[in-house]
Amino acid sequence: MELSDEKKPGPALGFLRSFNKGYHRVLVVLITALMALIIIPVSLQILSRYTGIIPRYIWTEEVARFCFVWIIMIGAMIAVRDGTHFDVDLLPHPTSKRSQGIRNLIVHISIGAMAGIFIVFGIEFLQFGFIQSSEMSGINMATIYIAFPLAGFSWMLFLIEKIADDIGLIKHTNQTIEE
Repeated sequence: MELSDEKKPGPALGFLRSFNKGYHRVLVVLITALMALIIIPVSLQILSRYTGIIPRYIWTEEVARFCFVWIIMIGAMIAVRDGTHFDVDLLPHPTSKRSQGIRNLIVHISIGAMAGIFIVFGIEFLQFGFIQSSEMSGINMATIYIAFPLAGFSWMLFLIEKIADDIGLIKHTNQTIEE
């Protein structure tokens, strides 16, 4: 099906969509690898606590915590792209494509405001992390703290695409939504 000229995305939006699609794939691979990785230190912690098979390793606590923070933040990035995390049914269900676009735009602008907070304060948090090192491993804390502004930037990238879609829905005439 051929799109009319007014429905075709511009070159910048087309590039952003393909970039976001590839970036999303990378995030899914990263979260999968982190989920597999976190199994090792947590298993070692369980074995050392409840059996005498292996000694208690202190580094396992830190690795599990680092992985957990990154899993949460990457999961939030993926959820914004998929539209599965931040949408709450506070607004009435839309009956037309235009009202659906307005509803989605309100939600996406709200997420964008939160992304702005994560960017601004996340950068300050990251700067604070550059002067700290972890007590157990000596790893610079910026390796964890960078997850917060990166999440904000990622949300913004994904939201630009979503807001463009919302504007496209708003431009529709008042077509009803088929259920």
